[in-house]
Amino acid sequence: MKSVIRVEHLSKAYRIGAAEKKSDTIAGALWNAIKSPVTNFKQLYNLRALGQDEATVFWALKDINFEVKEGEVLGIIGHNGAGKSTLLKILSRITEPTEGRVTIHGRVSSLLEVGTGFHPDLTGRENIYMNGTILGMRKKEIDAKLEEIIAFSGINKYIDTPVKRYSSGMTVRLAFSVAAHLDPEILIIDEVLAVGDVEFQKKCIGKMEEVSNAGRTVLFVSHNMASVQKLCTSGLILESGRKRHEGPILDIIERYLEIFTETAEYHFERPETDTGGWVKAVTIEDLNGELLPVIPVGQAWQVRITFRLNRDFESFIVALGINTKEDFPLRTIYSKAVWTKAGIYEAIFAQGDILYASGHYKLVIGISTYERAIHYIDKGLSLHISELMGEVDERIIRNKNVGYILNPADVSINVLD
Repeated sequence: MKSVIRVEHLSKAYRIGAAEKKSDTIAGALWNAIKSPVTNFKQLYNLRALGQDEATVFWALKDINFEVKEGEVLGIIGHNGAGKSTLLKILSRITEPTEGRVTIHGRVSSLLEVGTGFHPDLTGRENIYMNGTILGMRKKEIDAKLEEIIAFSGINKYIDTPVKRYSSGMTVRLAFSVAAHLDPEILIIDEVLAVGDVEFQKKCIGKMEEVSNAGRTVLFVSHNMASVQKLCTSGLILESGRKRHEGPILDIIERYLEIFTETAEYHFERPETDTGGWVKAVTIEDLNGELLPVIPVGQAWQVRITFRLNRDFESFIVALGINTKEDFPLRTIYSKAVWTKAGIYEAIFAQGDILYASGHYKLVIGISTYERAIHYIDKGLSLHISELMGEVDERIIRNKNVGYILNPADVSINVLD
C-alpha cells in the first residue's frame, strides 16, 4: 500500500514577544511612525535568526516524523496545546513549516475551524462552488454533487443565504458536507465537529467511515476517545509538540490514557471545612487486600475508600461510580443510609459479579447525605483492566466493538434442519 503523506523532521516555531506599546500622545505616535522601518527590519532579522534566541521562541512542533498509507484512518490525539491543530494546518498548506518537509500525494480537503474556506458574503451555494473550484473540480463535477451536499448538511432552506448569517452549527454542517463530498483523496478533520449536535456528529462519523472504506485517507483529531476508537485504524500521540507514540489505535488510546493517569494521586488530603468530611485514600485491591495496579479480566477485586467525618450525620451514604474513559457512567454502587458519629471510616466495595472488558475506566466517589454532598471526587482516579485471562478469547476482548461489559455464558446451539 503506497504512502500518501510523508512527514520528515517537521518543526514549527513561533516567536514570543510583547506588542509594541502605543503612545497616547501625538508626539509619541509621530516618533513611532518615524522609527517603524527600523523596528520592522529588526523583527524581520530576528525571524531569520529564529533558532538563535530560544528564550523568545516557542516550538509548536519539534522534529515530527510519520507517514500515512493510502486508505488509513489516522487519529491524532493529545492534550490542548500539544500541537495537533498546528500539524493539521501545515498538512492543509495553511501555514509553512519552520524546518523539515511534508510530501502529500492526492487532493486534500480539510475542516479545521468553523467557517474555514468560506467567504462570509457569499451564499452557501456559492461557497460550495468556490470550494470545489479551489479543489480543482469542474463545474459539472460540482453540479453532480450539489444536491447530495445540500441534503447532507440539512440546511436546504438557507442554502441561498449569505454564510455570515449562519449559526456556528449551520456553518459546520455545510463545511463538513462540502469537505466530505467533493471527492477528496485525503480528508483532514479537526475537533470542530464538536460544535455540531449529536445527530449530526453521528452522520459525520458515518460519512468518514464511508470515505475510508472507499480507499480514501482520513486524518482525524478529537478528544472524544469513543469516536477515535470507532473510526480510526491507527494513531499517534503528540505531547508538547513532539510525537510521543505511534501505532494501532487501541494501543494508542490505552497509552494516551496511561499518560493521562501517570500523575494520578490516590490520596487526597484537604483541611477541615464546613462540608463535614473528606476522602483520605482510595486503593484498588484483590479480595485479600493486596494492591492491584492492573486487574486481569475476570478477576474479583475491590475498592477500599478511607474517609473522615468531622461531625455526626443522621443520613450518610458512600457511593462508587465506574465510568468509561469517555466519562459515560457504567455502574453506581452505594451504601445504605445510616446514622453515624464523627470519626475515620473505610468503605469496601467488592467487585466480582460483573465482567468488565479490558481497558481504562474512571472511578467516581461521593460521600453525601440525602440533602447535599459532603465530598465528591470525579478526577484523578483510574482503573486499568488488562486482557490476561485464559477463559476469555483475547481476540474478543481486543475487539473495539464488543462494548464494556462481557458475559461469557453456556449457550445451547441446536441444529434445526
